Amino acid sequence: MSTQTETPNPIPVNDSDLQRLAELAHLVTSAQDALTDDMVTRLASAFSEGINLLDRLTRNEGFTHLLREMDRPVNQRFLVCLSNAFTHASRELATAPPASGGIGGLIKLLSDPGVQEGLRLVSVIAARMAQSLRDIHRKGL
Repeated sequence: MSTQTETPNPIPVNDSDLQRLAELAHLVTSAQDALTDDMVTRLASAFSEGINLLDRLTRNEGFTHLLREMDRPVNQRFLVCLSNAFTHASRELATAPPASGGIGGLIKLLSDPGVQEGLRLVSVIAARMAQSLRDIHRKGL
């Protein structure tokens, strides 16, 4: 029969456990020695701001919806394509001569199938966004 005053069996401790505890204590001591009061204040402020930002983001329905949408594989691939496009466009613009301007240059640019596809992409996104905005304002969401 057991009583409440009995102590539980102690957890066996081996030398490697003690060594890890000693290393952890050494790490904490080293961190205390390395940090100045000003550094501790800045770190505390950064953690506080980070927690406030995280709180605001998690309460923002639009942001959480965006995160759910970005978790979809099709949107992840879209972001990869978008980032690749930024990289290639940056390189292309850096090495291309400046545009000559004028109506002729604009017509030449618009005759490029890649430009037409890009304009099509932007127009589809803009049309979908405009429709969504109308729906949101109509429904009062």
